Amino acid sequence: MKKIFCLLITMLMIGISNIQAQESQQKLTREEKKALQARTDSLQFCEAVKAIENKCFTLEADQVIFKRGRNAYVNSNTNFIMVKDDNAVVQVSFNIPVSGPNGLGGITVEGNITSYKVKKDKKGNLTLSMNVQGVGISANVSIRMPKGNNQANVDILPNFHSNRLSLRGIVLPSENSRIFKGRSL
Repeated sequence: MKKIFCLLITMLMIGISNIQAQESQQKLTREEKKALQARTDSLQFCEAVKAIENKCFTLEADQVIFKRGRNAYVNSNTNFIMVKDDNAVVQVSFNIPVSGPNGLGGITVEGNITSYKVKKDKKGNLTLSMNVQGVGISANVSIRMPKGNNQANVDILPNFHSNRLSLRGIVLPSENSRIFKGRSL
């Protein structure tokens, strides 16, 4: 009986200390939370800019926007643009029951980068423009990332037809990405 009583007292003390620890963490004011979020976003932006300048990044997309404005929310693990030195991989995969050419319900194409231009405007917004040429792709890829966070918009403009595709997602260094690549064409 004494063992059960001691065990209950110990559990009660652990519960009280956890509640007090949570209350002390929740004492941040709204301004402090905003400042903390701004610092985090700024660090992510700097990390993304460095990765873009080093040609070693992945843009994980969670939204696809089609030619006439229709959009679809997708899995960021299987929808991405990956740049590594002078090579690029563009993969789009939809949540459908058909496997598609890449085995994931979409398409995966690889190509070489022929023109890689990074520009920053007066406000600090970053724009990357590159041409990707390969077996299944010949397109101009334009990435726009506003200053302050690593959220980016991408336009993929094919050279041989007008089936423009846009993506929205986050830019990460390649070593921090968590993508799953399907079969390439």
